Amino acid sequence: MKVIDLIQEISKATFSFELLPPLKGNSIRQVFAVIDRLKEFDPKYINITTHHSESMYKEDAEGVYRKISVRKRPGSVAIAAAIQNKYGIKAIPHIISQGFSKEETEYALIDLSFLGVTDLLLLRGDTKNLDALQRNLDSHPHASGLQEQVNDFNRGVSFDGSSLTPPEIPFSYGMACYPEKHEESPNMESELFYTKMKVQNGADYLVTQMFFDNRKYFEFVDRCRAEGITVPIVPGIKPIHLKNQLTVLPRIFRTDLPEELAKALRTCQSDDEAKQVGVEW
Repeated sequence: MKVIDLIQEISKATFSFELLPPLKGNSIRQVFAVIDRLKEFDPKYINITTHHSESMYKEDAEGVYRKISVRKRPGSVAIAAAIQNKYGIKAIPHIISQGFSKEETEYALIDLSFLGVTDLLLLRGDTKNLDALQRNLDSHPHASGLQEQVNDFNRGVSFDGSSLTPPEIPFSYGMACYPEKHEESPNMESELFYTKMKVQNGADYLVTQMFFDNRKYFEFVDRCRAEGITVPIVPGIKPIHLKNQLTVLPRIFRTDLPEELAKALRTCQSDDEAKQVGVEW
């Protein structure tokens, strides 16, 4: 059963969760410990984020600092397979275009197919921390190119145009949408145009960027329906749990915080107080 089937079967409020891979050098048991605590909520599926390499300087044995490329949170493919095998919960690894070449993406698709992980979330990914080498990779500048590559893979076409054996179970995938519009979209009309294109090209469902004003979500859904976008639109919810998220979230994710929420956070004296505000909101 695909994740889209699980979503369409839902008849009451339910949960899914998004997890980060552990930092390099840590154990997958950290992931299992989190899932053990979340199982009581009966999650229908679990998303696993993917992170490209980052450049950093490291001192060598001679005391010289050299620039190296490090993936701080590797393991997304393996974690997805481990979750499905250990818990029987559908896992959705994120496949991102930025920081990964088309060839690397194809290898990830092959691995996932062999492991029986057949649901994906396709995203462009963060572009702000890419170094010069990563910016020159043969990668997809937008998620639409990534979507085309996955569609081709399902049909038995490699990224280089050669033939390959189609996966026994084609990949199903969701893509992102933005109730407050993407920061690069000039207006909401343009946002809706590209959102509709994602669905027309094969996205089975959409997941929103985080938002803190429910009205914006419902207004966005209404506008999508008016444009003929009929796939499920899953709300992406991030409970605030730190004081500094008052400024960090709008800066990084370009999302608005309603004044009532912002005012409540400004009065918090600790992260624990901010967490309580976030939970109640």
